[in-house]
Amino acid sequence: MGRVLCLDYGHKRIGVSISDPLRLTAQPLDTWTGLGLNALVQKLRELVPKESVETIVVGFPLTLGGRKGHLARSVERVAERIRADLAVPVRLWDERLSSVQAERILRQQDRHPSRCKTAVDRLAAVLILQSYLDYLGNTVAHKPEDPVEPS
Repeated sequence: MGRVLCLDYGHKRIGVSISDPLRLTAQPLDTWTGLGLNALVQKLRELVPKESVETIVVGFPLTLGGRKGHLARSVERVAERIRADLAVPVRLWDERLSSVQAERILRQQDRHPSRCKTAVDRLAAVLILQSYLDYLGNTVAHKPEDPVEPS
């Protein structure tokens, strides 16, 4: 089973996290700044085989009411470009309140989110990915048994 890579996409910064090989836990990887779409795709082309990534999850910034805003449409375009250029499935995953939760965690560690925006984005990517991994684990754990055909 390959790893899952997660992007918390923003126009200025992209938080990046990655799963362990068993897809149980998410770990922070990096925060990329100042990347255009071409540079992002190039970084992914290098990272995907190096880290044995089989799926890319992109945080999908819906409004609190569940609607698509301006950034959500940008994220859809980014995801489509990644899908077109890499032979890896790309999933959009609800990221509502992930940055707020990341800021709260940093404050609990006596860190100031306004001074460490790269840490906020990286931690938000971890939270988004962990949510996705938990969903995968729950789906597998609660999947009804396949019917057994009589022989």
